[in-house]
Amino acid sequence: MNTPRRTFLKMSSIAIAGTALRPDHLFSSERRKEILGIQLYSVRDDMGKDPVATLKKLAAMGYRNVEHANYKDRKFYGYPAKDFKKLLDDQGLKMPSGHVQMGASDWDQAKNSFTDQWKQTIEDAVTAGQQYLIDPWMDEHLRKDYNGLIRFLELFNKCGELCKKSGLKFGYHNHDFEFNTVLQGKRIYEIILKETDPSLVAQQMDIGNMYNGGGKALDLLKAYPGRFALMHVKDEIRSDHGEMGDKYESTVLGKGILPVKSIVDLARERGGTSYFIVEQESYQQQTPLQCAGEDYGVMKKWGF
Repeated sequence: MNTPRRTFLKMSSIAIAGTALRPDHLFSSERRKEILGIQLYSVRDDMGKDPVATLKKLAAMGYRNVEHANYKDRKFYGYPAKDFKKLLDDQGLKMPSGHVQMGASDWDQAKNSFTDQWKQTIEDAVTAGQQYLIDPWMDEHLRKDYNGLIRFLELFNKCGELCKKSGLKFGYHNHDFEFNTVLQGKRIYEIILKETDPSLVAQQMDIGNMYNGGGKALDLLKAYPGRFALMHVKDEIRSDHGEMGDKYESTVLGKGILPVKSIVDLARERGGTSYFIVEQESYQQQTPLQCAGEDYGVMKKWGF
């Protein structure tokens, strides 16, 4: 992504409000092709040192899909889009999704259009073989201004329209602030879901991030069925040095306090979820690659 991971504000515990449910059979009867992958931020240090060797090791574990979190100066992990696509192809890997932050500066008000730089970002995503271009962050000033947030979310819809012309789908990935920050009586995530067109803007649910902010994935899946095309699959444990300045950090799937399998099962049944992306950011004295291998084994046991 264009910007590094931030240090997050400490969050209080809340739960997301509900909306009317659609019948279960509308989702349980659909047969979607499920994709299991890993977010490369999970092995960020290894990717920084040797992308080729790291991707080779992930492929040897059994992963066939990755999601990037490093795009800068039109390069993925230091490689131009075409070259990174070849690197993936050589290892039998695909990259159906990736994270790049879109900001207000990516819209040229004078031209009433997105900047050339943002259009190049879309072009590179297509070249790299992506189906989804995911925005993983929202600047802090937008969380304080309701009207400004509404205007920015309209850019999300416009970006969705632009991506659609290139065969991509634009999406948003939650952290924790969306679940405890309230504007005009509404939580930010409620506003995002209401103001974005589902046909233009996909949602990538991060079940660990939202737990840090007080959100409950099971409640959200029940309240908004069919809205979550992608998911970051995580587990969490208590920690004195949590990843987002909070009291939790991620751990190997099944070893933490989240009902991860129940969440995944419900996402498969009613969430409209097809992309299940493993992400682990803390490792408890193991190496990131060891954890990636264990996470893969757990997901395979769960039917992937």
